[in-house]
Amino acid sequence: MRRGSGKSPQRRLALPIAAVALLALAGCAGDAPSTLNPAGYGARRVEGLWWLLFWISVAVFVEVMALLAWALLRRRGPRTRVRHGDPTRFVAVAGAGLPLVLLVTVYGFGLRDLAALGDQPDQPAVTVEVTGHKWWWEVRYAGSAGATANELHVPVGEPVRVRLRTADVLHSFWVPQLMPKTDLIAGRVNETWLRAEKPGRYRGQCAEYCGLQHAHMALQVVAEPRGDFDAWLARLSSDAPAPRTEAERRGLTVFERSACAACHTVRGTSANGTAGPELTTVGSRWSLGAGTLPNDRGHLGGWIVDAQNSKPGNAMPPQPVPAADLPDLIDFLQSLK
Repeated sequence: MRRGSGKSPQRRLALPIAAVALLALAGCAGDAPSTLNPAGYGARRVEGLWWLLFWISVAVFVEVMALLAWALLRRRGPRTRVRHGDPTRFVAVAGAGLPLVLLVTVYGFGLRDLAALGDQPDQPAVTVEVTGHKWWWEVRYAGSAGATANELHVPVGEPVRVRLRTADVLHSFWVPQLMPKTDLIAGRVNETWLRAEKPGRYRGQCAEYCGLQHAHMALQVVAEPRGDFDAWLARLSSDAPAPRTEAERRGLTVFERSACAACHTVRGTSANGTAGPELTTVGSRWSLGAGTLPNDRGHLGGWIVDAQNSKPGNAMPPQPVPAADLPDLIDFLQSLK
């Protein structure tokens, strides 16, 4: 005779249920990159529609559970008398009429929000060109010579037009707290807009599966006061700062003589490659590899030597930088702000 585990089915289910509950609560955290924590006009529209659907679902669920409880409490016994009648009216109203009214109502609200989100401002404060690559975001500003990667700065409270294109496969641009998703489709330019209502840093993500490293194709939107934005945009349009220390000067020499300069641009130097992200402001960026790694000294060194170890399949091959030169190269790259 086999001996049981000694645990009841209820106890065996307790741990998975608790794990799901914890994950759900984590998604409700105040700083979660969720549409239910909106900080922009577009996300606020989506949030309103979500809550409408949620409360309709709650009402339907409560009604169904109430009917089920009523049926169980009044279930037939051996002496129960059954009243025969025509259930057609009940089925027509509860099974067809009410769902039709709910669906038409939700559809109407959805069309209203879709029209509101599609109305772009006539005079946006800023126009940003965003190009999706496998697997990173190239960001350029109209009227600016510079470019950045995986980071989008915007002025708080002002409408920003975002023009989207892809350099390869289908991607989707999504910043849950600011705006709904917009696809990047080969051969065409899609336009959307966003307006951040308060300062902060907002996580964005590619929302369309685009290959091996789709999950590591993130970006960050930095919403800041107009003065801070203008100062940042001026730095983006300028050449890289000159090396200040001997180590940084040696690092610049290593960079210009290595394969780095063939793929990346650092304005003000001889490096003018276009295959990879521009690195003129790489030292100030929030991450490495589009959200794959923190942008600190240790991770930067590992990324230079072998980016494939952290993000397999990306376009950057391992770099044969001598160990003695690597600290100087890191010093130079971290000085680019």
